[in-house]
Formats: sequence, C-alpha cells, structure tokens
Amino acid sequence: MPTREQILEALKVVIDPELRRDIVELGMVRSIQVSDGGIADVTVSLTTPGCPIRSHFQTSVSSAARGVAGVTHVNVAFDVLSDTEKAGLQQKLGRPGGLPEGALAQVANITCVGSGKGGVGKSSLTVNLAAALRAEGKRVGVLDADVWGYSIPRMLGLGGERPRVNGERKILPLDAHGLKVMSIGFFIKEDEAVVWRGPMLHKALTQFLEDVHWGELDHLLIDLPPGTGDVSMTLAQLLPEAKFVIVTTPQETAQKVARRSAQMADKVSLEIAGVIENMSGFTTPDGARYPIFGEGGGQALADELDVPLLARVPLTMALREQSDAGVPLIEVDASDPASQAIRQAARGLIAMMPMQPIELPVMQQVAEPTGPPLPVGMSLPMA
Repeated sequence: MPTREQILEALKVVIDPELRRDIVELGMVRSIQVSDGGIADVTVSLTTPGCPIRSHFQTSVSSAARGVAGVTHVNVAFDVLSDTEKAGLQQKLGRPGGLPEGALAQVANITCVGSGKGGVGKSSLTVNLAAALRAEGKRVGVLDADVWGYSIPRMLGLGGERPRVNGERKILPLDAHGLKVMSIGFFIKEDEAVVWRGPMLHKALTQFLEDVHWGELDHLLIDLPPGTGDVSMTLAQLLPEAKFVIVTTPQETAQKVARRSAQMADKVSLEIAGVIENMSGFTTPDGARYPIFGEGGGQALADELDVPLLARVPLTMALREQSDAGVPLIEVDASDPASQAIRQAARGLIAMMPMQPIELPVMQQVAEPTGPPLPVGMSLPMA
C-alpha cells in the first residue's frame, strides 16, 4: 500500500502559480490519509476561500498523487489557512503586505528585462520584443516597472489613457498593438517625475503584479529600471521563478556595468535567460558598416555568464523613429535589420521556456484555459 511520505513527495511537482513554489514547501498540504484499496484522501489549504484556481489545484493534486504506485483513486478536499498560518507564510516569503489572490495564475512565463546602466535601449527592446513574441502567435503583456524613467506608454502610443477596474476590483491593463500594458505612467500626469522610496515602490509593484487582471498570457515582460536597486530586489522577491534578460551595448564599459546586473540576479536566485546586445553597429545605405560602440561586448558577457547571446540588434533609424511614433518597428517593417534581430531574440526565448499555462500548476501537464471575465468598472484612483 502506498505511504503518506510517497504521496507527499509526489505532490512536490504541484506549483502554486503565483508564489512559484511547490505546495509541500509552502505547507499547503494539510493532511494525507491512505485507506485500503489504494484510496488517498488529500486536504490542501488555500490562501483564500474564493481561490480562483481551486479547480486547477484539484486536478493537479489528483494527477500527481495518482502517479504513485498503488494509488487507485484520489479524493481532494480543501480548507483555508488560518490567520496565524497566513501570517507565518507571509513572514517566510517576505510578503508583509499579504498573499496574492490569483492575478498571475494564468501567466505562463515572466521575463524581466534589465541593464546595468541607462541609455542602452532597454525599454525600446522590451516593447519590440513583446511585439515580436506576439508576431510569433503568443499572448503577451508588458509591465513598465521602470518607475523613474517610465517610457513604455509613449512607445506604445498610449498617451493619457487610464486603466479601469472590473467587478472583482482588479485593474484592467490597457491594450496597445495587441499587448496588455501596465505602467505607473497611467496614474500620474504625463511626464511627471516619480519621487518614491523603497516602501512605496514595493507597494506599487505588488499592486501591479497582484491587483492587475492580466488574464491568459504566454509571456509577461517586465521592463526594469537600470541598475540593481529596490525595484529589482522587490521583483526578485515577488517572482522567484522569473527569468532575467540582460541588455548591453558592445562597448567594454557597458559590458562591465551589465555584469553587475548579472551579479544581482545571481544573489537573488533569478535565472539569467540570455543577453541581448543592442546598438551593435550601424550600416549606411551604401553598405558600409561602422561599429560605433565597439564590437563583441554582448558575446563576451554571454560567454562569461554561460548563457546564450539571444541577438545582436543593430542601430537603425527606423527603430528610433517608430519608438517616438508609438508603434513597434516589428509591426511596421519586419524586414528592417533591427526587426529581424529582435525576432531572433523572441524565438530564442520561446525555445527555452515552457509553454504550458501556469494556471494548471503541475509542470508536466496542460489544462484547458478559461477566459477572463468581461471587464466592467470605473476609473481607477491611484492608492
């Protein structure tokens, strides 16, 4: 007859899609009882009574437990963590503001795009990388977490639009060019400076991740501020399973600064998915190529980190012009050399990431997605 320990071990493949850890590590497996005939009764403790992914947990736990030799049937029951248990879990995870309630449950892959310094084209690459992923048939969202240098709204032509909230009090991201978009720029006057310190940043980013109705996404790209400050640390804490893409220019100085971002990612246990080298040369109409910012910095950094160089994106006037116009270059001119390089980076990301929806938190299985509710609501006041 199968033992409790065997079933508990099997349940380690069941991942909470927002806390990004397995339910055994999180202490969510309340009890396991095995009776004659191989019938297993498993009780799972949820963080909230109205957990939006309860049915998926039921499917996942049942599937994982049935994989144990001798288990013939699985009954899955649910209760809710007590306030004391929730407080202990919040302390364990470093989440004093509370536990998430399902906003990221249907987001399959989260990728943070960062750089060691400003001025390397990180935000324009984030926008066009998102557009390139969409061109590959993926559902994509963009979170502008560069709270001091927010530029995603302008690059996607969103101007002064404000998000709304739905009947479940979730913020609805704006739609631009088929992308779901959220930015601090939607909640303040256009081009107004943001003067916030750590606690306010942490609260705002937590709200953008957990109070936004992202719905079903294959990829959520997060545009980080340059450097290794509070925002990067907060996101690493909230999204321990996110991947990290580093943007650098070819010059040696930029490469060395970008290495600090890699060191930050390593310290907070974020996996580095790859490097994108931007501004990797300019080609004139007559075909002459000029390495304005040097050569080889991106490849050298990728080699040092033992990760792939996803693309070398050349300088083109069209990339700058379309960023100012609020339309991704990918949509306007797929033949532009910068477009082609960014499409290459997008395909590299797709190849290295699992594409099963996170809504079903068993890593080996795929669940049928359920569509998000129709949006209703009102203008959102900034908290």
